[in-house]
Amino acid sequence: KVVGYGMAIGSGLVSAITAVISSIYMLMSKDKLLRQLKKVVLAAFPLPRARRVLEECHHANQVFSGFINGKLIDSTIIGIICFVGMSLFRMPFAVLISVIVGVTNIIPFFGPFIGAIPSILILLIINPWDALGFAVFVLALQQFDGNILGPKILGDSTGLSAFWVLVAIIVGGGLFGFVGMVVGVPAFAVLYSLTSDILARRLAEKGIDAEGRPVKKEPTPPEAEE
Repeated sequence: KVVGYGMAIGSGLVSAITAVISSIYMLMSKDKLLRQLKKVVLAAFPLPRARRVLEECHHANQVFSGFINGKLIDSTIIGIICFVGMSLFRMPFAVLISVIVGVTNIIPFFGPFIGAIPSILILLIINPWDALGFAVFVLALQQFDGNILGPKILGDSTGLSAFWVLVAIIVGGGLFGFVGMVVGVPAFAVLYSLTSDILARRLAEKGIDAEGRPVKKEPTPPEAEE
């Protein structure tokens, strides 16, 4: 068992170090890689479709970068506020619990509950009154994050309703675990945008709107006909 655990830990460390080094090299060569990929897309597809592919890739990059960066900033602020609040109320394990709350807050919708439950259990072992006070405090903190801080930082970066956010988290978490719960929302937002554009074009080709009613075409001005 010791040898097996040692090999597993060693393999994990090698994979982590390789991933970090690869990420650094990719970031250093980002501009060159983007030019090469753009060249491949322009060569592989007809020009109108190639431009469409590049536009969608640009849109996907904006959604992913905006959501991930916003969530990281939001979660960092929540972790700091949690640490300050726990320190003021003299609660134990302030650093550990603040890190748990901040990291799990990256997950939309379910993140606050995932971080609050183990934190309350930790405090419950030490002092039930601290656990009760923390439960009230973290509830108020998450209300502040969900209604004030989160919308200010993220805005409408994904364009998804609460229902589709929930679907994206469940599907992403079921397929890829923690990473899927974080990345599932922006990935689903990109798919949602692509699907909406395709449906809009198909409806326009058929001359109907989203309700199935015929679209009235505006008359062409005489100047345009000439």
